[in-house]
Amino acid sequence: MPRILSRRSIGAALLGALPLAAFAQAAPAPTGTLTVAFASESTAIDPIKISAGVDHYFVGQLFEMLVRPNAQLEQENWLAESWTLEQSADGKPVIDVRLRQGVKFHNGDPMTAEDIEFSWQRQRDPKKSFFSHNVASVERIEIIDPHHLKIHFKEPDASFVAGGLQIWVMPKKYIEQVGEEEFARKPVGTGPWKFVSRSVKEELRLEAFEDYWHPTKRPGVKELVIKIIPEDLTRVSAFKTGRVDWIDNVPPAMVEEFKKMPGVKTQTVVSGNNLFINFNTHMPKSPFNDVRVRQAAAHAIDVDAIIKRVLFGEGERYAQVGKGSAGYDPELKPYAYDQKRARELLKEAGYPNGFDIPCYNLTTPREPNVKEVGEAMFAYLSSVGIRCQVRNLEYGAWISLGKRGRSGPPEMDGVLSWMWSQGLPGDPGTPWVGHLHSFQPGTGLGTYSYTNDPEADALVMEQRRTMDPAARAEILKKLARLKQERAIGGIPTYRPLVTFAWRDKLDYTPWPVRDYWRVFQEVGWKQQ
Repeated sequence: MPRILSRRSIGAALLGALPLAAFAQAAPAPTGTLTVAFASESTAIDPIKISAGVDHYFVGQLFEMLVRPNAQLEQENWLAESWTLEQSADGKPVIDVRLRQGVKFHNGDPMTAEDIEFSWQRQRDPKKSFFSHNVASVERIEIIDPHHLKIHFKEPDASFVAGGLQIWVMPKKYIEQVGEEEFARKPVGTGPWKFVSRSVKEELRLEAFEDYWHPTKRPGVKELVIKIIPEDLTRVSAFKTGRVDWIDNVPPAMVEEFKKMPGVKTQTVVSGNNLFINFNTHMPKSPFNDVRVRQAAAHAIDVDAIIKRVLFGEGERYAQVGKGSAGYDPELKPYAYDQKRARELLKEAGYPNGFDIPCYNLTTPREPNVKEVGEAMFAYLSSVGIRCQVRNLEYGAWISLGKRGRSGPPEMDGVLSWMWSQGLPGDPGTPWVGHLHSFQPGTGLGTYSYTNDPEADALVMEQRRTMDPAARAEILKKLARLKQERAIGGIPTYRPLVTFAWRDKLDYTPWPVRDYWRVFQEVGWKQQ
């Protein structure tokens, strides 16, 4: 069987080739309690119940994948000791995976290939998993022995590879013993932290996993308490008064103040999220079915001014694909701010006097100042004649409104301030499956999409089936240009910059999980 190694898989194989015994000496036993404050709460801590990016902040403390980005955003073999991309006799892709030995779940059970196969089965069930499409191209998992398996595909799926082999690893034996509901209440994974207790909208308590498999990438803190504090000033106050040791989403207006605080360290990172506005083009009578109206909306908003004045510079413009991401095209530029042109386009489309439309805004601080950004964008739209009737939504109602295929009203019937991460490191393939490809019930395609463009659909699927990274990047560039010209799948606005702050008594390195930061993988107390 010939081996077909992509550049990504070669890098992953090199990073993960060493056995655990080759790592440096293990860190000392963890001590003390670290209390942190997140601005957002998770909707679930069972990996198959993930419905939004914020869920990764919590799931990622407890669960792990076969491959993951490390602190330097390099893909690294994780629970997989090595893997190779091959081709079967019938020409279909096969990924041959060797699992690390000695990995345990939090209840003490060893991780085996059976757990990987079981985890895939859970994730592929659309009745249970909202992101079942991430693993839908897998035909079967062949178990060779407890630490060797082969992932057989129905068809090529480059997004599966780009997403770190996509499978959250869960314990088969434990879930079969306690049942689905009990597992969702008391999850068990292989991650550096194990579950202690949870009070929804208040806190999640975890403790360091003593038998964690990686001797040099384990926490040096005994207990981790994650407080949920959505209000910016309350979260800042908790930090300033010493009630918490670390906070995320430092308010943009206060970043410089935090950088000057004695005894405090900060780090600013691109969040991994990509923000955009989207329109109800799935409705037959929507004004946004006319490309000129969508282009008018794109010209109407001064995103640079919003970044400067609302975000205090804590944002990065992007045109469809973020810098450094697969398919990034430096020649592709965002729509220019031009309200005169916006009014002309509306007039050409038959709306010389504009129109009224509901505009849905997220108020929960999923990203810094996201509420204020939405209000500013809708004010710009109103000023050219797209008169926004602003409707503010908390996170749960907002995420529910955006989904397609729900039974019964409400349905997104206007303009929606939205976001979908392109990942760390970036790759737009999976998000475009979700918010650009037309909605197809029961398939996972277009789960948040209001677009129906056959040419875009064809390119989305072509990039997904193209395993060669260079060829796929060219398809993504072509798709980005089409998306830009037709203003479909949402109008890109910016990528947030997020600032974390912590006491300098902490030895802390930010780590990403899937598409976001916030995993406390390397954290401990500095020796006095």
